[in-house]
Amino acid sequence: MVVLRGLVPAPLGEREFRLLFVARTVSSLGGAVAPVGLAFAVLDLTGSEADLGYVLAARSVPTVLFILFGGVWADRLPRHMVMVASNVVSGISQAMVAFLLLAGSAQIWELVALSAVNGGSSAFFFPASQGLVPQTLPGRLLQQGNALLRMGQNTSLIFGAALGGALVAATSPGVTIAIDAGSFLVAAVVTAMMVPHSIARSPRSSMLADLRVGWGEFWSRTWLWAIVLQFGVTNAAESGAINVLGPTVAKEHYGGAAAWGAILACQAVGLIIGGVFVLRVKPKRLLLFATLSYLINVVFLFALAVPAALVLVAVAALISGAGREGFGINWDTAMQQQIPQDRLSRVSSYDALGSLVLIPIGLAVIGPISVAVGTQTALYAVSVIIVLATLAVLLSRGVRTIARKEQTSADHLVPVTDLAEAALETD
Repeated sequence: MVVLRGLVPAPLGEREFRLLFVARTVSSLGGAVAPVGLAFAVLDLTGSEADLGYVLAARSVPTVLFILFGGVWADRLPRHMVMVASNVVSGISQAMVAFLLLAGSAQIWELVALSAVNGGSSAFFFPASQGLVPQTLPGRLLQQGNALLRMGQNTSLIFGAALGGALVAATSPGVTIAIDAGSFLVAAVVTAMMVPHSIARSPRSSMLADLRVGWGEFWSRTWLWAIVLQFGVTNAAESGAINVLGPTVAKEHYGGAAAWGAILACQAVGLIIGGVFVLRVKPKRLLLFATLSYLINVVFLFALAVPAALVLVAVAALISGAGREGFGINWDTAMQQQIPQDRLSRVSSYDALGSLVLIPIGLAVIGPISVAVGTQTALYAVSVIIVLATLAVLLSRGVRTIARKEQTSADHLVPVTDLAEAALETD
């Protein structure tokens, strides 16, 4: 591929990364379309918000339960093939949901069971996907590559949600699920075309031993577990505030769903702006920059707590999105540069588990808390918790000092095909 300097980002000049980018973006687009269809499918089927909650929980619980095992298998097997298998299983499960909905024969228990299958397969996809990125790029391009991957995902979120709503209105919820199924299968085909660089893998041992090795890598780095602990707290607090209290504030002060949708769209635009910024800027101290970027995110919650004028809340949401992306890209880059490549997926799975495990609790308790103390007080309290938890990680020397590596071991990896040729020449 000919890369025009200044026009095409350098990572897209790398074939394997280009295929990964296409696969993940296509899958993200389908993943953004599907939730709109699924929500209306369940509500059309039973009219019960509780049933919708059961279907959504059925997807999230297997993800939490199996993500550590997903990390082990992603470190044992070729990561791109783990992603292919995950995409195929997810695509088939979504195709079955689409068939049931379009045939008019869907039952809630069937949607719950198929959502569980989809959630279980995603537990294997995420660690493999995180670990694969350094196998597609030289180390000097990791940050740009991470920025491009996240920009593709965020752009898909913006257009996918709008497309999902339009399709539900014009056709039926089953069509959106069918599109998601197709996106998984397309992603599987594109990913299967990859020939990623090889890595030196540790000798295979028992599942428990592999988990212990991953835990050792995780726990030996104070900066790593400190930030994961931070996000265990902040994700739980913020998810309840945004998903439960945010719509409540919008209904009471801004006119309802249309205004809330516009606010969230501004946050998504902020994610893209943050991605463009980080694509061009390379901070020396990755985690310090990431932590300070995430601290900016809290302006959104403070604006909701006031509550500020709608235009100010929208601007705060945009700033929040930019700050979140400033954290996410630099966090991914730091993980990929600091963790041994043969253990990266396992460590990523511990990261995901710690970051996600408290979210259901946050969603469950924020409502009763807001009833007891008031929505405004609850939002201020969540904002303060996020600020304190974020500032606390700066006590870690690693968070303050870990610097970017312009060259990493990924620069010295060679494609699997080249290794085979070298072996033949040696023989």
